[in-house]
Amino acid sequence: MPKFSERLQHAWNAFLSREPTVTPTNWYQREENISYRADRYRVSRGNERTILSSIENRIAIDVSQITINHVRVDENDMFTETIDSGLNRALTVEANIDQTGREFIFDVVMSMLDEGCVAVVPVDTTIDPRVTGSYDILTLRTGKIISWKPKHVKVQVYNDRIGKKQEILLPKDMVAIIENPLYAVMNEPNSTLQRLIRKLRMLDAVDEQTSSGKLDIIIQLPYVVKTEARRKQAESRRKDIETQLAGSKYGIAYTDGTERITQLNRPAENNLLKQIEYLTSMLYSQLGLTEEIFNGTADEKVMLNYYNRTIEPIISTIVDNLTRKFLTKTARSQHQAIKFFRDPFRLVPVNQLADIADRFTRNEILTSNEVRAIIGYKPVNTDRANELLNKNISQGNLMPENLAPGYSSGEEEMEGYPYGEDQV
Repeated sequence: MPKFSERLQHAWNAFLSREPTVTPTNWYQREENISYRADRYRVSRGNERTILSSIENRIAIDVSQITINHVRVDENDMFTETIDSGLNRALTVEANIDQTGREFIFDVVMSMLDEGCVAVVPVDTTIDPRVTGSYDILTLRTGKIISWKPKHVKVQVYNDRIGKKQEILLPKDMVAIIENPLYAVMNEPNSTLQRLIRKLRMLDAVDEQTSSGKLDIIIQLPYVVKTEARRKQAESRRKDIETQLAGSKYGIAYTDGTERITQLNRPAENNLLKQIEYLTSMLYSQLGLTEEIFNGTADEKVMLNYYNRTIEPIISTIVDNLTRKFLTKTARSQHQAIKFFRDPFRLVPVNQLADIADRFTRNEILTSNEVRAIIGYKPVNTDRANELLNKNISQGNLMPENLAPGYSSGEEEMEGYPYGEDQV
């Protein structure tokens, strides 16, 4: 890892496109006062008033709970260790001055689901990424893609140096462009979600008209109003009834016995509500969502189906694009990778955890200390608690000196057994 002086000498910022200048000591006196958090993502197109905001928020929370690490793998693509790099710290601890790693992933998912496509921009790096791929990422930001070019994209990114969002042009090979895997269901102009949003807006318009306070009545007068004089007389009669209703304490007016009043603001029968219910159920089925997932009563099978059909495609898309753009071919040849890890015991009830812990330790999958860490207990400072062994079997009987002649303890070749490999 390069020294701090070397990183400072070659540091690069996306907004400056050069080495960041030293900030004056009185920088805080020239900052603008903003009454809201400018870097926070806000749902576009008025979708915060529709069902979309709750769906996006639920999915983004579940995706952000999954840990993403910069790791090293072996020849079989199996995890071996976590790499202490700037990229790993940005994904797990601090993505930028405003967001933790989890908040950053939440921001990425919310932006991706709402807009259909989002850009992950490395704002601060150790070396100019346009010159070489051997750089380490220091901070990451979520960017909104404004326009597309053959090899570049113009993105709108929050600049924490001035407290405003700015549009910058960046090469595609240094920006992770993540597209919503559920784009056909959520973001297409005639997708299920967009049709549902339009129906909900129509229902809101009908509700506003119904509850506007108007009476919407027709007064049938006992004479024909075809002449100008009769129309003036009818207009005078209408204003007279309005005056009576406005001036009455309880909204009561009187009419002539020959007049007849017809009220029109009765709820009209239509199939709008049935269409909304049908589109909602269709959307839930296409996204792998159920009512139980939202209210927290879903069982393990429902949650497993939800994670496999909805969460896993999203987190895999994010990880694949981060790997493709932020890890060079040389880094991947050195067995570096970006992987996500989900706690498999998060949904396990307490009454089943003891049985699972016994099976995992008995079959030498987890050590005792690893099980204690899962349930939130401190590790035990003994060598036996860190060993993969079956504690239900006396280990003294398996020592080499206690074995019969010709038998092996497992550390030797299979041909050491007296009956041969086929009969073991």
